[in-house]
Amino acid sequence: MKLSRFCDDQLIEFDLNATSKEEALKELVELASRSQLVKDSDQLYKDVTDREALVTTGVGYGVAFPHAKTRATKGIVIAFGRSSAGIDFDAIDGKPVTLFFLIAAPEDAIGAHLNVMARLSYMMKIEENRDKLSKVSSPDELFSVIDSVA
Repeated sequence: MKLSRFCDDQLIEFDLNATSKEEALKELVELASRSQLVKDSDQLYKDVTDREALVTTGVGYGVAFPHAKTRATKGIVIAFGRSSAGIDFDAIDGKPVTLFFLIAAPEDAIGAHLNVMARLSYMMKIEENRDKLSKVSSPDELFSVIDSVA
């Protein structure tokens, strides 16, 4: 499965303006809402922030996977954001987050949603992939990295 099929050029921001967790979530939801698959950006924001309130999606190593299963989308959507300064995202290792993948999936997309999360998690465990993503400057470069997951 190529992860890039859930993302497109409009859903990518290499220089997030956000300086806080709340601002980052808003900006990432705004990115995701550019997808024609997202039907309700307000609902998506509510579902993502509700999920984030349960436990942080800042998994460490400067990475976060804010996500939600939601009726706000009619397909899986991945939005990517990067912050060069880093954002305090309550990550489990206490370090700022620089790489964000917002994942929105329909409520009934259990298997596919988990597969996307697992692939991204696996990819981001590898320092070389995190380094590449911190330097990519085009959507095609980003897609090449995220599609390299076996």
